[in-house]
Order: sequence, then C-alpha cells, then structure tokens
Amino acid sequence: MLGIHLYNTLTRKKEEFKPINEGFVGIYCCGPTVYDYAHIGNMRTFIFEDILRRVFLYNGYKVKHVMNITDVGHLVSDADEGEDKLMKALRREGKKPTVKAMMELAERYTNAFFDHSKKLNMMKPDVIPKATEHVQDMVDLTKRIEENGYTYKTSVGLIYNTAKFKNYTKLGRLKLKAQRAGARAKVDEERRNPSDFALWITNQPKHVMQWDSPWGRGFPGWHIECSAMSMKYLGEQFDIHCGGIDHIAVHHTNEIAQSEGATGKKWVNCWLHGEFLVLKKDKMSKSKGTFVKTSDIVERGFDPLAYRYLCLTAHYRSKLVFSWENMEKAQQSYNSLKNRVSLARDEKGKSNEGLRKRFEKEFLDGINNDMNMPRALAVLWGALKSELSGPEKIELVERFDSVLGLNLLKEEKLPKGAAELIEKREDARKRQDWDKADKLREKLKEIGVVVEDTPKGTKWKKTG
Repeated sequence: MLGIHLYNTLTRKKEEFKPINEGFVGIYCCGPTVYDYAHIGNMRTFIFEDILRRVFLYNGYKVKHVMNITDVGHLVSDADEGEDKLMKALRREGKKPTVKAMMELAERYTNAFFDHSKKLNMMKPDVIPKATEHVQDMVDLTKRIEENGYTYKTSVGLIYNTAKFKNYTKLGRLKLKAQRAGARAKVDEERRNPSDFALWITNQPKHVMQWDSPWGRGFPGWHIECSAMSMKYLGEQFDIHCGGIDHIAVHHTNEIAQSEGATGKKWVNCWLHGEFLVLKKDKMSKSKGTFVKTSDIVERGFDPLAYRYLCLTAHYRSKLVFSWENMEKAQQSYNSLKNRVSLARDEKGKSNEGLRKRFEKEFLDGINNDMNMPRALAVLWGALKSELSGPEKIELVERFDSVLGLNLLKEEKLPKGAAELIEKREDARKRQDWDKADKLREKLKEIGVVVEDTPKGTKWKKTG
C-alpha cells in the first residue's frame, strides 16, 4: 500500500495514516439529526466522507464505516439549551407530541436522507445505529464516566465537569479562560464551568422520549450518543472520526472528554473535518432558512451528480461557494466529461502502458495527498484528452470513478460517431460558429440523436 496522508485536526498537520490494525480502517461519521431534510451543505460533508471511504478501498484497505442517526437528544442549542429538535419539529408540523409521532417523523426524514444520498451516489455506511436503539449503551458509558469522578448533578441532569479532564481544549484549541459565562450555555448558576455539558437530561418532563436511569427519568445528551455508538461498533480505540468543522469546538471536543474520561486512554487517532458550503459570505443554515435540498437541485433540472462534481472541484478543507450559476457551470462540465467518456468508447489507437501508468500514479498521488480531488479530476480530464487508446481510457475511467463516484460509465450509449459530433459542435458553439453548429446538429439528427442547448449545457436523447 502506498501511504495515505491526511490532515489531522487534532495535531493541525498532515500525517501519514497508520492504521491500528494492519490493512483495516475504522471510520465513524456523525450522521444526520432527522428532524428535517438535510441541506446540500450537510450533504457536502457526507460526500467528503464517502470519498474518504472510497480512497481507502482504492488503496486496498478493508473499511468499516459507521454513521449514526440522531433521533433523540439533540437540543436546539449544542449547549443543553432549549428543547429537543425532534420535539420542535413535531410542533412545526402540527403533530401531537407522542412517541409514535416522533418515531414516524424521524423515519420519514431518515428515508429522505438516504434517498438523497443515493441520488448523490454515496455508498451506504456498513453500520447505521439509531440513538433510540442504543440508550442502554449510553447509560452504561455514562456510569463509567461517573465512576471515574468526572460528573456532578444539577437541576438539568447529570453534568460533565470539563475542568476535571486534562487537555479538554486539545481538539479545538479553545481559550476557556476567555469565555464569558453563558458563551456556550445559557447562564446556569449550577454549572461549575461554562464549558460543562449534560450527559443525561432530566429537566424536560414533557419530552415524549424518556428512559429510566440511575440519575432519574430522562434522555441522553447528544454528545454521549456518538461516544457510545462509535465504541460499540468500532471499539474503545479506532482510526478516524469525521464531521463538519462546526462540530470541533463543542460536539467533538465533548465526545473526546467523555470517551477518554470513561476509558482512560486515547480514543481516536485521526480527526477529519469538512469546511462549509457557503452562500456568498454566510454558511448554509436550516435555522436561518438559508438552505437548499438535493430535491431542489433535481426540481431545477440539474443532475444531482453535477452537485457531486461541484463538490469535487474544491478541497474538502476549503469553503465552497454555492450558487445556481455555479451549478450550471458544474452541470456543463459534468455533461462534457460524460461526453468525453462516450467519445473514448469508440476511439482506436495504440496502447501506451507508460502513459497509462503515469496517469494512474498521478491520480493515486492526488487522492492520497489529503484527498486532493480537484487534482484527481484534472488527472481524469488529462487522461481522456490524451493519446491513450479508447480501451485504456475506459479502463482508467472505471478505476478512477470508483473514487470519484460520478457514475461515468452508467450512461446511455450514444450511436457510433455521435459523441465526436457533439464534441465538435460544442467547440463550434464556443467559437460562436453557429452555421457549423447547425450543420452538426443536422448530422446528429441523421444518426438518431437530438440535441438541445440549455443554460445547464447541451442535452441529448436518442430518437430511436
């Protein structure tokens, strides 16, 4: 195996990946809180995690990918303030607060999430634990934390004392002394430190999802859920934990404190975080109503894989600006890429093993260098435009697309010669040679292909 190098948030540097168990990687990703549709900013994070898994598979690793479903316990504030997001969603949708209604709502948004994931060609995680099905695991883990002296009780419930945990600030490089009271939590006179957080919540008697526990009837805090479920399926020490950068300062910091407070040993070796998808200067946000769903992209006539293509044009640790204009450009590029692949199917030429191996090495160097997908895309384009024979190009497309996930070989096959005519017509249109473009359109009609020029690029369909 060639070395995979990843940027570890914990150390703030790029490191060569060293698995705990040779040839195997355990990956945990914070999954959706299923109180609403996931927006495409959320989906960008899940796409980067899907790419990560594919990179390891490409390198010959066995992968166990675990992603949770949060269907209880995630309050509207990450700092134990307000009500559960699913309870709020029930009110938003005019539903009575019952266990049945909450479970039905969670199931509906869970199904929607996986439907959108499928449209974006994401591999389904190997294990998908739901929070409500692992409450006893959370109780058991919380007991261990309590036994190790990290907790105290308030009217909210059982609280984690962050001052007791050495290096609490290590992941987020937090400046706790500079925090105002209430900076992370509503002012609570019972909290010993502003950064302290709830492990078990007992002060919401109207919450419909409640369980008995040693600390009273209530429900788990959001942070303990991920600690308990990840350790259940990946063990008390595992390789990689992923999420969005918004999780660093609170959620992931608290996960480390809980997990290592319970076990007394290092929990996760490598932390990876994806940057925001932004609208101009603001991040996409459900709470602000500034979000776009995968279904919105489809309704506007875009192929959802054009959005995946857009995500691949920026490094996962860089902000990506979303606009409908950028989506149109991504759709055009994606259409052009698929057309290049169709063109390659009919190409002859002599094989060139040296050139093919060069492209293979460049692609591997790109994906293994902290998942440099813009570089990987550029290598694919270069291979398709090269002097390689058609079969060699298709072989590279098949290999590379196992990482890119763009379904480049699953398109309807054009009649012989059509892809070349479409390519020539696109070149003519770029040069504004409309007469030649019209003549090429007629030639395409003669072989059974109708082309349509749209703001999202040239579309085609077979007539027979």
